[in-house]
Amino acid sequence: MSDNTNDKPVGGAPAGHWERDVLEKLVFATLQEQRAHRRWSIFFKLFSLLIVLFALWVFYDYNNTDDSETLGRHTALIDINGSIEAEGSGSAAVVIPALDKAFSDSGSVAVVLHINSPGGSPVQAGMIVDEMRRLRKGYPDKPLYVVVDEMCASGGYYIAAAADRIYVNKASVVGSIGVLMDGFGFTGTMEKVGVERRLLTSGVNKGFMDPFSPMGDKQKAYAQGMLDEIHDQFIEVVRSGRGKRLKETADTFSGLYWTGARAVEMGLADDFGTVDSVARDIVKAEDIVDYTQHEGLPERVLKKFGAAMGAGAIKAAAQQTQPLLR
Repeated sequence: MSDNTNDKPVGGAPAGHWERDVLEKLVFATLQEQRAHRRWSIFFKLFSLLIVLFALWVFYDYNNTDDSETLGRHTALIDINGSIEAEGSGSAAVVIPALDKAFSDSGSVAVVLHINSPGGSPVQAGMIVDEMRRLRKGYPDKPLYVVVDEMCASGGYYIAAAADRIYVNKASVVGSIGVLMDGFGFTGTMEKVGVERRLLTSGVNKGFMDPFSPMGDKQKAYAQGMLDEIHDQFIEVVRSGRGKRLKETADTFSGLYWTGARAVEMGLADDFGTVDSVARDIVKAEDIVDYTQHEGLPERVLKKFGAAMGAGAIKAAAQQTQPLLR
């Protein structure tokens, strides 16, 4: 008898083909396992991302909750850190709502502006000062104090002068009561390299302060007059806010700045102190509630990815010749 074992079908498959079927099943099983692994991997990554986003949302929401309701009697704090400009913690759009909220809260017994600023826009500073004056009249029993950190110069001091009292560190930089308008002139350089400036205007002063055109005496006088007008506004705010405490000298409004110790002697500041010492010793309410409107999570994400870079460049170019309190 001949051995025909190899010709018999195995597992229902034709003779000689069962190895291929087994391999195909193994390959398909491996592919399915890989697909399932990818699906679960994607799922866990998305789930982890959701957890992170949820944690950020909880953290952001927690740090922006109004905890004055649970603290009762407290000192309200508002930080102004950086330049006084249309964006950031020194803008009127950020400071004014915080002031309104701090004054209107029944639990706050005093408001402290914590300032660390080299100056900035007279418009933003003026808007904040107007609101400070309004709130002081509306809440006469709720004092408004300023505590200076490293620096409170020019536009920063413009704001500080409208407070009831100003507290500094002995080494703080205070003052710089003046206004400037700066820019560059490239007319000489252009002539040397043979570059011609082609500027067409429909008004004789439309090209005013153009860095690529010569500046005439009339334009210079006009710019100086505008700076002097803003300087007078600054001086009025300081005199009105400091009153008889101010010991004026020829240098008081010259744009110079002084240490905190010298500022107290000159009447530009009242005493030495920190946020904690003012809350503890002056206000008699050691619990401090921060009313500062901090930048939100969406804005931070957008800035991180550079969404605001283009707008920042345009803004910088537009403000090149804007009067500044510095």
